[in-house]
Amino acid sequence: MLFYVDEISVRLIYTLDFVFNEHGLAYQLTNDKPIFESFEGTKISYSDFEFGNTPCLNPASLLFEETFRESIVVEKGSWHGVDCLKFDSVSDPLSSIFYVLTRYEEYHVKFPDEHGRFTSKESIQSKLGWLHIQIVEHWIEAFFRIHSPKYLKQLELGRSVQIIPSFDIDNTFAFKWKEGWRSWLSNGKDLVKNNQERLKIRKLVQKGELEDPFDAFELIRSIYKNYPETRVFWHLGNYAKYDTNIAWNDQRHQQLILEMSSIGYLGLHPSYSSNYSDEKLNQEVVRIKTITSKPIGESRQHFLKLNLPKTYRRMMDQGFEKDFTMGYADDYGFRAGTAHEHAFFDLLTNEAFPHYRIVPFAYMDGTLLEYKKLSIEKSLAVIDQLVAEVKRYGGVFCFIWHNETIAEAGKWKGWKKVFDHTLEQLK
Repeated sequence: MLFYVDEISVRLIYTLDFVFNEHGLAYQLTNDKPIFESFEGTKISYSDFEFGNTPCLNPASLLFEETFRESIVVEKGSWHGVDCLKFDSVSDPLSSIFYVLTRYEEYHVKFPDEHGRFTSKESIQSKLGWLHIQIVEHWIEAFFRIHSPKYLKQLELGRSVQIIPSFDIDNTFAFKWKEGWRSWLSNGKDLVKNNQERLKIRKLVQKGELEDPFDAFELIRSIYKNYPETRVFWHLGNYAKYDTNIAWNDQRHQQLILEMSSIGYLGLHPSYSSNYSDEKLNQEVVRIKTITSKPIGESRQHFLKLNLPKTYRRMMDQGFEKDFTMGYADDYGFRAGTAHEHAFFDLLTNEAFPHYRIVPFAYMDGTLLEYKKLSIEKSLAVIDQLVAEVKRYGGVFCFIWHNETIAEAGKWKGWKKVFDHTLEQLK
């Protein structure tokens, strides 16, 4: 497909690269009117200039701007009967794709939560009822349906689903290997609360007479074996209020990490504290590379603390190439409007980074139980809807669990059913 535009911009190239190249299709751009007029294939004018019988899509100005606008007016619009976004009174599906995919609204967070995060309820997709669908993919399909059914057929034939179970290791064990002051402190808390069950379990685990309730690593190994794209992200930060894993320099801990990294993909789970310290982030990068003796190119932020564009800039500076943080803690769905992997675009520098990839996730275990307060049965229904959406429009079905949740520790008893159901529905 050939596009005519008044000017060729980096934002337009980024958007069309996603719409076409990332979906196995091809396009060309020109701002030369004679070349466009003489072209005999499928073509469209993305301009206010009309070429006789050639299809024309009147653009908003968003894809031709070079700076970030805090005061941009975004409303619900309609284009050929399709709901999309309207920018300064112009309904434009291509600008809608760019706006949602780049997370434009997250560059100026007005109401962060207690952890400084942009929340789902503040997103335009949530406000318009689009968060639980791949709204970007809906717009792409509508674009081809209206302007080129031939491309729509190619788009549909090329769709596939990539399955990525993933685990964040925030607390490797509940009791095992936690010694000294940490063991005394936890023991004291349980004594104060008169939690006899935890006191008993801790004693049996530390004596080696009972498996630690968070020990799901044999299970994760089997998942690695059956789903080779499985990811594990390990927390290696220093102990702090929100960073409570076992000491990174415990030789037994290091050996476990090394064993897991030899099986499949293992990435860094940067600590909560590292969000405020380049020195701490660098320490954790050095630690995981030292333990595994190999380069680590993938990460997911602890607490899903994503600050745009700062987080991605910092990870790129550390040599990372792929991030798995794109999703919400407080709701399930499609934060970037798609389940498809895509390149990072920095709105402050107006620059695309095709070699730094963003992999969205569809849901997190804690979102279902802790944030949404869903039952197991209602969670299964949510999974069905999310899986159906990804099967319909293709993409990556990445989902987050933790070793303690897959092990069904404490309140997670019975929840492995939800994990298993996810994989069953994806088969």
